[in-house]
Parts: sequence; structure tokens; C-alpha cells
Amino acid sequence: MMSPPSSSLPSLPWVTPDLMTRRTRSFAEIRAVEGWVLWQERRPDEQGRSVVVGRAPDGTLHDLTPSEAQVGTDMHVYGGGAWAAECHGPDMVVVFSDSRKGGLWRSFNGRTALPLCPATGPEGVTYRYADLSLRDGRLVCVREVETATGEERADLVEIDAEGMIRSLQSGADFYMSPRLSPDGRFLTFIAWQNPHMPWTETGLYVTDLSGAGGTLCLAGGTGQDCSVMGPFWDGSRLYALSDAAPVDAPSGYDRHWTPVAFEPEKLAESDTVAWYACSLPPAPAEVGLPAWVFGQSCCAALPGGRLLARAVRHGVPVTLLYEPESGWQNVLAGAVPDDVPVPLGDGERFAWLNSPPDAPPALLIGTLDGAAQEREIVRQAWELPSDVVAADIALPETLSFPVEDGLGPLYAQFYRPAQGPHCEAVAGKPPLVVIVHGGPTGQARTDLSFKVQWWTSRGFAVLDVNYRGSTGFGRAYRAALDGRWGVLDVQDCCRAVQGVIEQGLVDPQRCVIRGSSAGGLTVLSALAQSDLFVAGTSLYGVTDLRGLAEETHRFEARYLDGLVAPWPEEEEVYLARSPLSWPEKITAPVLFLHGDADRVVPLSQGQALQKQLLASSLHVYPGEGHGFRDADVIADSLARELAFYRAVFAGGKNG
Repeated sequence: MMSPPSSSLPSLPWVTPDLMTRRTRSFAEIRAVEGWVLWQERRPDEQGRSVVVGRAPDGTLHDLTPSEAQVGTDMHVYGGGAWAAECHGPDMVVVFSDSRKGGLWRSFNGRTALPLCPATGPEGVTYRYADLSLRDGRLVCVREVETATGEERADLVEIDAEGMIRSLQSGADFYMSPRLSPDGRFLTFIAWQNPHMPWTETGLYVTDLSGAGGTLCLAGGTGQDCSVMGPFWDGSRLYALSDAAPVDAPSGYDRHWTPVAFEPEKLAESDTVAWYACSLPPAPAEVGLPAWVFGQSCCAALPGGRLLARAVRHGVPVTLLYEPESGWQNVLAGAVPDDVPVPLGDGERFAWLNSPPDAPPALLIGTLDGAAQEREIVRQAWELPSDVVAADIALPETLSFPVEDGLGPLYAQFYRPAQGPHCEAVAGKPPLVVIVHGGPTGQARTDLSFKVQWWTSRGFAVLDVNYRGSTGFGRAYRAALDGRWGVLDVQDCCRAVQGVIEQGLVDPQRCVIRGSSAGGLTVLSALAQSDLFVAGTSLYGVTDLRGLAEETHRFEARYLDGLVAPWPEEEEVYLARSPLSWPEKITAPVLFLHGDADRVVPLSQGQALQKQLLASSLHVYPGEGHGFRDADVIADSLARELAFYRAVFAGGKNG
């Protein structure tokens, strides 16, 4: 376990920079392979190295990638889906992308990795690999090719045991989720074209690898105003998640990601196969997350036509079970899985990463209906200091506020200052920290987070806002921000703050706002448009939309066409929405925190605006990219931000 000695930790407040620096391992992409439970684990105590770990059927834990490997990919910058595993006799074979060395590698039982596919090719070509899927020795994945001149393109490839590569699909701007059918005949995948993102317009495709048929689009596709993602097989049946309205949807149906299914049928006197949609009732909550990363999983097939899903209802995660006879129902009481629980070989137990609001994340094994105390803890990310009690932890309260366009209500997670013995006491109404998530398709999470508890253990209240554009509330809510980024998100954050002020929950004279990435633009816009906030912090935030459209990476190169306006035809809208265009409107103090290796929002964005604001300061973290990863950097950034707010409250300008 990762608990630091309690004697080395100050008792007040309990969330210290020291605790955060030594705090946690993180887990992702839980999978089951032949009685094993596998996952990717990031280890700050090993300079942030990522490794594939497995729990063997006898309960022992093993590193399945060698110590010199760094499992990861920077495809689309955000990565994900960088490994796949399969048992070959007594060997657990892991194929992975290495984010340090590049290329694809293969390791047997965690021994020295052998190169499978190169990172570079002739004439300065660079290859990246992601969304790996391995079935019966056949590896399929997404490959991204970058030429020496900077041109990038993607295709789907199959790679044999000798590293020979065969291209299976090309022509689309982007691909994800290539998955072979159990019999190996069909390949399903998701594809989309610029200027769309995977949560705006994608298609679900199936190609017949036998040569008897071509490639068919089963759902969504170009011009269909539909997002399909996360395909998976159950025998010959194919499932995916779609936010298209069902054919028999009632008037006013709230479109949201929900499972859809397709069955193959062989045509008479031909080897050609046709596919037919199956009838499934929509899930009563949104099943799916925006595909910023590869390798996410929100739904799984169970025997008997059942489905298990990780969903979001009113901003709160829930686990749903679909049974053909009885429909959808809540299961896994008291658990908060990050992704869908993975069914194990016995059919009764499941493995999942549990992220509750009152305890550290942990990898658990249990049944769908078992009591919490019956669940086995396989691995825990970190441990609370031994003297911390329940009252030291602030818990989320879901608040709702009306909005004017009928898409509401607006939801937010509110945290009161913690009142435990290891927290700073609050005299009177507390100051408020408003958190603006990034994306802007993200969502306010409810799991135990140091980035929330840091503030609540120091006497602050926290308001984490699911403004329009957030995920978990259906397509209309998510799409409401299209063309109105920098407008509706600002209105919603201000409306939520006004709501908690009206309820007497916070000190109206000490409200501050912080946001990262896309949330940074919202912060700066809110400071310019409202007098609710006395200060704000932009963490690697957007200040110049025109510059972002010209400089950002391939995956998001056309993202702003939907969020702002078509580029470059409507350049004037970009200028009007950019904080860099109206620095004189921002009179409250601002703290800018940025990494100098940011490929998504370049450091120049923060530098350009900060130079024009008198009451501002900028701190740059060498080597940090988009989203701070190093534990020391995270701790330092929060300490700087805390000092900044306290200086503002005391009458200073920028701490």
C-alpha cells in the first residue's frame, strides 16, 4: 500500500503537499484474460512509469511488462488503449506501445520486451499505435502515420506475430475501437471525418474480412447527427452505444448514449451477410463518455442477452443491468465504478475500479448483489492517514438550478468545508472555490479528489459545475454549447454561484473561480462578464481562440468549428470570444499556471494575456504538458493557488 507514515504528516489540515506528493498510484483499463485480472497502473514513485499488472488465478500479483518499459501512447495527445494481452499456453503475452521508445513491443510474462513494430520508417516517417485489440493471436489497432513534412493520417491495421502489417481500412480522418468478431470473419470499428469529434458525428462500421462482402455502415455515419462508439461482440451479435433517437421514440425523447444491437443474417445462395437492428429499450441514464482517450469501456455483454453498463444519471454514476425479461435495473449498491465492471470467467464475479466519494480508489472483485464488506480489495491506490476520520472528508451534494432554455435543470456538486479535527475551522460563511471542468465535454466527478479536499480541509466550500456542454445529461445538453462556448458555460457558472449565495451557503465577498484547459477560457470570460468573483486561476487555459485554431494538434484541429464557428470563415467570432481581445475587461487578479511542453494549449496562450493584465502572475512548470502529471507539480500548483487567494482576501493583488 502507499500510505506515508502518519507521524510525518501534519495533523492540520490533513491534505498536505507531502501527502499529495507521495500519494497515489492510478489504475485504468481493467480487463479479464483466462482467469487473470489485468490493468494498467501508473506509479508516481517510479517517475510516473505505467506498467501492466495482473492478478493471477491464485491471487498473486505480477508485473506483466518489464521495468524498462513505459506503457502508453501519445496518439491524439491523450492516448489510451496502449496495450492488449492474451494467454498463449503458460505465457501471458502483452503487446504494448511504449511512450518513451515509440513503436510496438511484446513481452512474455513480464520479461524483457521484444520489438514488434518500429516507431519510425523510411524518409522520416513516424508511426503511433493505439486502441490495441488481440484475439487468437491476431492484433488489430489504430495506426497514425506522420511524415517528415508534418502530414498525418490514420488507418486500421492487422499485425502478425512477425510484425508484418496489413492495412485493413483507410480513408477516414479518424478511427477507433477496431474489434474482431469471435470467429475472426468480421471487423467492426468507429470512424469519423473532420470537422467532427467522436461525440458529435461518428459511424459504426463492419467489414467482411472473408472477401464475401464489403464494408457496411450500421449506425450513424456522415451527415447523420449521431455519435456511435464503444462496439463490442457477444458471439455473432454486435453491440455499440448510440445517441440517435430510437425509431419508436416518443415525442420529446431525450437523446442519450444507450446500447444498440445488430444481428447478422446470411443471404440466400450467397456468402454475403446482412445486418439487422435488434430491439433494445433505451437505458434510463447516459451510458458512455466522450472518447477523449482510447480504451474506455462503458458496457459489457453477459450470458442470456443481458448487459451491464456504467452510466450517469443527473451527474451521478450508476451501474445498470439489462435483462430481456425485466428491462433495466440498478445493481452494485454502494459501488462507484469508473468503467463498466469486467465479468470474470466464473460468470458470477466482476472486477472494477471503485472510486467512491469517501475512500481512495481501489480495484475490487465482487458480485453484482453482494454486500460491500464481501468485496475483495485487489489493489488500493493509496491509504488515508491513520488519524483521518469521516468528518475530515467533504462529501458531494448534488444541487440543481433552473435554466431558461428548457434543457435544465443545471446540476452542480457542492462540497461544504469539512468539519473534522484535521481541518481548518471556518468562522462565518466560508469562501467559495468554483471549479470549471475542461473539455468542455467533461463532467463534475464525485470521487474522492485531493483537488477538492485540498480546499475543503482549509475552510473553503467547493462548487463543481456541470454547465451546459457537460457529458452525462444527454445529447441536447451536451450540444447546447455548440456555437456558444464562452457564453452559456459562463452563464451557468454564474447562475450556480448566485444560487449558493442566495441559499446562504457561502461568503459572497470571497468567491473565486478556477478552470483548466477549456475551463480556463470560461474562468477568464466569467471574470470579464461578472463581478461575482474576486480572483481566478487559469490552469493551462485557452486565451486566444484564433491562435488555438491555428496551432493545436490534429485531433482537435477542427473542434472549434462546432464550439465557436466555422474557421476561418467566421474569424470575427473567434476574436470576439477570446479573452486576449478584451484584457481591459478583466480587472480581478488572475493566476496563470502552465507547462512549457503543452501541445494542446501552447504556453504562448497564457503568456500573451498575462503580459496585458496588471493584477496577474504566471508560473511555468518545465516539462509539463497539458494537464499536470507530476505529483510535486500538482502539490506546488495548489499551494501557489492557495497563497494567491489568501493574499487577495487579505487585500493583496496577486499573491
